[in-house]
Amino acid sequence: MNDGRAAVAFSRLLRVFLCQFGEKYYFCRWGSYIMRNYKLEMRNMKKLDHIKAIAFDADDTLWALQTYFEEVEAEYCDLLSDYGSKEEISAALFETEGENMEDLGYGVKAFTISLVENAIKVSDGKVPARVIGRAVELGKTLLRLDAKPLEEVEETLAKLRKTEYKLAVFTKGELQDQENKLWRSGLQRYFDVVSIVSDKKPEAYRRLCRELGVLPEELVMVGNSFKSDIAPALKIGASAIHIPFHTIWAHEKTEEFEHERLRRITHFSEILHLV
Repeated sequence: MNDGRAAVAFSRLLRVFLCQFGEKYYFCRWGSYIMRNYKLEMRNMKKLDHIKAIAFDADDTLWALQTYFEEVEAEYCDLLSDYGSKEEISAALFETEGENMEDLGYGVKAFTISLVENAIKVSDGKVPARVIGRAVELGKTLLRLDAKPLEEVEETLAKLRKTEYKLAVFTKGELQDQENKLWRSGLQRYFDVVSIVSDKKPEAYRRLCRELGVLPEELVMVGNSFKSDIAPALKIGASAIHIPFHTIWAHEKTEEFEHERLRRITHFSEILHLV
């Protein structure tokens, strides 16, 4: 850790403190707050040791996706406005998706089936065929996204490709859809391994390690979802880099925690300073 980066971290925390607490707190509380969070910042900037492979989530990590789902859901709620408010239709869809997850898994096709099923449910079977047809069309638009890489993604991957690290895409969802997005993104050439799974449970991370030929402690997972990308990776002994997207699917929300093998970043290129 160089002095310049340490100074930046300290000044950032100082600004946060002053904005949140002002001058009414005693110095001892000020010092306790600053030191606790300063230590977190210092750990967050510390390089991860013994890393031999880096795995990347795809949706909302390499390219945007959730914003398009939210746009589809907004129009869907308008389509069904005769049967409830936007909040009611959205809450019912959330419940329907949850009920279908065990059988249908994740992805656009599962989402589209839930759109149709939920429309029938909230309308007591009265929804017109034209509305069902439009719901299906809305779902299918998500299969044709351009998957344009997010800012700094391709430049960072190109630099990592020149290093000794093995690189992998590790994503959950429907196989054909995920493969198509990867090819449309143009990023496939940077990866040694592409692994698409039905869900990101700890055992799936162990299989990824075996496929990469590394031990769990030699892997770092990069992703936007704390529930799917961060927590299970840490559970098997791997490291993790959390890069939140500006929005997240409701089913991916979970309680977050700190960990000695966890790093948090806001820009994709920061990965280069951590491995």
